[in-house]
Amino acid sequence: MYILLIIVTVLVCALLGLIVLIQNPKGGGLASNFSSSSQLMGVQKTGDFLEKGTWALAIALMVLTLAINVSVKGGTSGNDNSDLREKINNNTKATPAPTNQVPFTPAAKPADKK
Repeated sequence: MYILLIIVTVLVCALLGLIVLIQNPKGGGLASNFSSSSQLMGVQKTGDFLEKGTWALAIALMVLTLAINVSVKGGTSGNDNSDLREKINNNTKATPAPTNQVPFTPAAKPADKK
């Protein structure tokens, strides 16, 4: 399922890129190649189609990325790292100070001779 979602997402990305590249940023785009038969009262039909296609593919891309995110098993709740966690916990435990050592006492200062 995950691989299928990745493949469909890549196809949607490619189509979205093609549709965006077809559009002309100045408003001409694909409609500028045809005669005035594609225009009715100044409205360009292909521009509307390309705009709706862009929105549809952008929404499809968002839905697909959310679906991929949901389908991927995530988190660290599994037992995959249980041995590693136990080893880390054992190494980080505080060790008590040895009890057979004499505590340090500073040496007394020698008295001044007068």
